[in-house]
Amino acid sequence: MTISRHYVLAAGGTGGHIMPAYALGAELLRRGHHVALVTDERGSKIPGSPDKMATHILPAGRITKNPTSWVGGARAIWRGRRMAKQLYSSFAPSVVVGFGGYPAFPALLGAFSSDIPTLVHEQNAVLGRVNRLTARKVNGIITAYPDIQRLKPAMKDKVHLLGNPVREAVLALREQDYPPLDEDGIFRVLVTGGSQGATILSDVVPDGLARLPLNLRRRLQVTQQCREEDIERVRESYAKHEIPAELATYLPDLPDRLGWAHLVIGRAGASTIAELTCAGRPAILVPLPIATDDHQSHNVKEMVTAGGARAIAQPKFTPVELAKQVQAIAMKTGALENAARAAWKCGRPNAVQDIADLVEGFGAAPTMKSAKVKDQKPSGFGAAQPATAREMAV
Repeated sequence: MTISRHYVLAAGGTGGHIMPAYALGAELLRRGHHVALVTDERGSKIPGSPDKMATHILPAGRITKNPTSWVGGARAIWRGRRMAKQLYSSFAPSVVVGFGGYPAFPALLGAFSSDIPTLVHEQNAVLGRVNRLTARKVNGIITAYPDIQRLKPAMKDKVHLLGNPVREAVLALREQDYPPLDEDGIFRVLVTGGSQGATILSDVVPDGLARLPLNLRRRLQVTQQCREEDIERVRESYAKHEIPAELATYLPDLPDRLGWAHLVIGRAGASTIAELTCAGRPAILVPLPIATDDHQSHNVKEMVTAGGARAIAQPKFTPVELAKQVQAIAMKTGALENAARAAWKCGRPNAVQDIADLVEGFGAAPTMKSAKVKDQKPSGFGAAQPATAREMAV
């Protein structure tokens, strides 16, 4: 019988931090627990929060390299810590879970001073700033990749490799076969650059696909997410090259699009990688060069090494290079299917359940419950064999 407990989730005000917190909150609520979210003004406005999860807004002070930020930032953090402790005195959480971002910092500080067990979840392959600051004191560090940069060796005993939660609609794709593709069939390409699209993809992808051999180019069917200011010129570019393309600034049915795609071209954010690997879709990824600590370049490594993706650094992402990489994987018999299988094997589809199990373990007994990485048996890809790292690496 489940014992109802109280949990606090603390996350910064961006989708990358908030969405995993929403997923865990929904799972803990489903299990009969009470859950509260601590975030900032931005985070409180992100849609998707579970109905029964209360939201509390705390000050989120930032201390940057600019000395003028130090005093004000420290005061805001201390005020947030005090407010967090007041919340804990009435809500009495069994565990506080931080998902990174500045609003998580005072919430974790309040938990430390209140002797409440703590966990942090790192979505990327580089430990974020707040998670680095708190790593020494938290009870556990949940990761999504086997190799985490900026994680001190002394902290590795705390690590639980459990993954990033993904949407139910994407999880459903895991049990579906990779869409069949014969030599004369339509070759469906999905191009997505995150919630706002990416101008570099609009600049390069249409001309890159136009450079493919005629027999492959004539089979293309493209769906591309674009920024609003880019969409008309991208439409004109595809029309000029006579490539069928559907363009939109937002793709509400993205899981469906992912389901029928043979190849994805996009950025390398944590959510993108999690969805590609859960669904088992090969990709050509262009890490965002200005991402903090260049974390997207590290996010792609596991998938590239396994043979499920190719990574092209943005300075080298040209129409010629893109055409070269697409041709290499699309025109070699079995290469796309093998890459799909390799991507699938990197997936961690049970992430939200495994994280919830770990969180519940803190309240179940004085000793933290051990979390293990579960082996996944491939299915849904027929007899195709995994691509080698050499086949997929740039």
